[in-house]
Amino acid sequence: MIIGVVRETYPGERRVALTPAVLASLAKAKLEVLVEPGAGESAGASDADYREKGAQIAQSRADVFARADVIAQVRTLGANPVSGRADLPLVRRGQIIVGMADPLGSPGAAQDLAERGATLLSLELIPRITRAQSMDVLTSMASIAGYKAVMLAANTLPKMFPLLMTPAGTLQAARVFIIGAGVAGLGAIGIARKLGAVVEAFDVRPVVREQVESLGGKFVQMEL
Repeated sequence: MIIGVVRETYPGERRVALTPAVLASLAKAKLEVLVEPGAGESAGASDADYREKGAQIAQSRADVFARADVIAQVRTLGANPVSGRADLPLVRRGQIIVGMADPLGSPGAAQDLAERGATLLSLELIPRITRAQSMDVLTSMASIAGYKAVMLAANTLPKMFPLLMTPAGTLQAARVFIIGAGVAGLGAIGIARKLGAVVEAFDVRPVVREQVESLGGKFVQMEL
């Protein structure tokens, strides 16, 4: 079986579906990997990196779709409704498309792929259970979103996050209030605390108080 990796075409998307680091495990399963030229460049992976790990570099994007049994994408047609439509004529009957598909927001895209005779596997709909933990893209991306949100806030705030004692005086720590203590919120709490901020958080679910406090934040209880 050949797994094809194509370059993402969604504007601003820098991720790639498979990195060179995971190719060894695929080789053990007797799977071949075919990569579109330049597919991993925006994610820091060169064609040479893929070759070194045993992947083949295709002649073109069309070549990947023509030869691969499975196409791995970060954003399939449903999650890339404009640019992704150019790939639709390349999809073969019996081909499997794996990636984020936004099936609830763009159900028509799944129908379009079905009419081409392809099978679409939406990573967003994989159950959040222990056996599927390594494929839980929503939790992984939410954790990164929480981290990135705090980093952007720290860069924007016109003061330092931590308490700093300097010869010119003491700088008080920044106060951060996080709304929502889900995966992204908890990730944000942890990063903000590591940067030295005083963190408070609110969630409509009182049961997350313990999780917030375990990360060093103060849970704000509100009467609703």
